[in-house]
Amino acid sequence: MSRKKLVRFQENDENPNVIQAGKPIFETIKGNWNEVQFQNSNPIVVELACGRGEFTVGLARNFPNLNFIGVDIKGSRIWKGSSTATKEGIQNVAFLRTQIELLEKYFAPDEISELWITFPDPFPRDGDEKRRLTSPRFLDMYKPMLKKDGCLHFKTDNTDLFNYSLELFLSREDLEVIGFTHDFYQSEWKDDHFGIQTRYEKMFSDKGEKIKYLKCRFS
Repeated sequence: MSRKKLVRFQENDENPNVIQAGKPIFETIKGNWNEVQFQNSNPIVVELACGRGEFTVGLARNFPNLNFIGVDIKGSRIWKGSSTATKEGIQNVAFLRTQIELLEKYFAPDEISELWITFPDPFPRDGDEKRRLTSPRFLDMYKPMLKKDGCLHFKTDNTDLFNYSLELFLSREDLEVIGFTHDFYQSEWKDDHFGIQTRYEKMFSDKGEKIKYLKCRFS
C-alpha cells in the first residue's frame, strides 16, 4: 500500500465525519444519526456510491438545514470528501464506509428523507442484474429506510441502465415516478442541482454523453 493511502486511511480514522469499521459508533449508529452524529433533528439525505463525495459535499454546502451522508466502500475516495468538508468547516455532512448491500445495518426504518443513486456501476451483463443499485433487491431494501413520501433520485450516463431502471420503476405498484429525462441539462430539474457535478458526471458530459435523471417515491 502506498504511503499516500496510508496517510489518508489514518486521517479517516481520526476524522469524526467518517463512520467506519473500528470505530465504536460504527456498530451503534443505526437509528441514531441525528442524535449522535449530527446532534440535530434535520432531515437526512443519503448518496449511494458517493465516490469522492463531490455531490454529497456540494449539496451540504447549499442546504445547511439538511444532513448529508455519502456511502462508499473505498476509503481513499471517501477521504477526499471528508477532508474537503473538514477544511471548509461543513458540519452537516458525514461519510459511511461500507458495502451498499449492508445498508440496512446502518439505517433504521424511516430514518432517511431522500436517497440519491449517482452514476453507479451499470453491471451490464444479465447475470449481474441483482448487483445493480436500482434492481428489485435493492429497491426492496431502500423502501423501509425512506420516510413516507421520501424521494429517490437516480442519475446516470448509461442509457441501458437508465432504460432498465425506468421500466422497472414504472412496473412497480409501490413506486410513483414523479418525472424523468434523458437529457438532464436541458430539463426543468437542472437548476435544482446547483451545477454540482461528480468527477464521473463531468467526464461523461465532456465526452458528449447525455445525463439521464429520474425522480420517484415509494407509495
